[in-house]
Amino acid sequence: MILPVLSYGHRILRQKCKEISPDYPDLELLVNNLWDTMNNDNGCGLAAPQVGIAVRLFIVDSKITFENIDPEDQEFYFVKGDTGIRETFINAKILDYSGHSWEDEEGCLSIPNMSQKVKRPWSITIDYCDKDFNRQVKTYEGSTARVIQHEYDHTDGILYIDHLSPLTRRLIDGRLKRISKGQIPANYLMTYIK
Repeated sequence: MILPVLSYGHRILRQKCKEISPDYPDLELLVNNLWDTMNNDNGCGLAAPQVGIAVRLFIVDSKITFENIDPEDQEFYFVKGDTGIRETFINAKILDYSGHSWEDEEGCLSIPNMSQKVKRPWSITIDYCDKDFNRQVKTYEGSTARVIQHEYDHTDGILYIDHLSPLTRRLIDGRLKRISKGQIPANYLMTYIK
């Protein structure tokens, strides 16, 4: 089922989310709904708080990025042999960040029709449970690591705009206010604050 995405300004987007257990009610349905919503909205990641559920759960699809960029760009955004992932992350904890950082454009389904350059570590090591609650500890790099970091931030109440300089934040403040009021609509189902 396709769920409405919360727009910038909604208080749930600023909450630190709670961990869940394997017996979380309707977990499989929630995960499926996240995938349906993200795919419908042409995203590459989506976190549960973005649909109004403040739990430490997010999904990432970097395969779609890999498949839709030119081969020469694939070599820049993905390490050799990496073709992206389609993965569910539950109760994730980033254990390590690489010292090497890079800057690239990021957007967010909760902040429609806007993107900014964000600097993030090139690789991360993350401990998480997959959709079947099997524990995983993996290292991801490049574009995949970027999407994971973006979605992981959502479970801590952090948005990509929080990584921008104070000057850039001031420059986009008016646009953010218009988004929160629904004056810059998305081309997908959204819930705006009243």
